[in-house]
Parts: sequence; C-alpha cells; structure tokens
Amino acid sequence: MLTSKQRAALSSLANDLNPVVFLGKAGAAEGVSEALDRALSDHELVKLRFVDFKGERKELARELAEKAGADLVRVIGHVAIIYRPAADPEKRKIKLA
Repeated sequence: MLTSKQRAALSSLANDLNPVVFLGKAGAAEGVSEALDRALSDHELVKLRFVDFKGERKELARELAEKAGADLVRVIGHVAIIYRPAADPEKRKIKLA
C-alpha cells in the first residue's frame, strides 16, 4: 500500500513517461495482463492508456494492477499509472521513502 506522498512522487516520475501498454477493443484480455506484467518487470513504473472501455477505466486499472501484483498509483484521464518494485532489491531503479 502506497502513502499519499509516495503516490505523488511516483506521479511526478511518470510525467515524462509514454504509455507502454494500451487497452483497446479486446478489453482486459490475457494479452494485456501479460504485457503489463512484462512492462512492470522491465520498468517498475508504467503508464497504461485506455483506447476503449473509458467508462470502466478505474475498475479495469485496479483489476489489472491487482492481477499483476502491483499498486495502482493514479488514474488521470484515460491513463493509469501502475507501480511494482523489482523483485531484486539491488535492481530497483525507484527508491521510495
């Protein structure tokens, strides 16, 4: 569980990021979950853009983050910011207080 200060720090780090995972007409299919899991393993902090299902974006973002074992940082507009620290503490790029 992230604190509000950690969420704010992660949100500011995500400002410069481009969306890596896109959720389109296929919905939250297994391919999207796998892509999100792979992106989180590579980057720790990921933006997910909702191309479709915009009305359900908060629920879908929460569901996808939970499935990936990650924290939903924030949903802004049609973009969700998701964070999962690297499994190996020495490989972590983002240090949270």
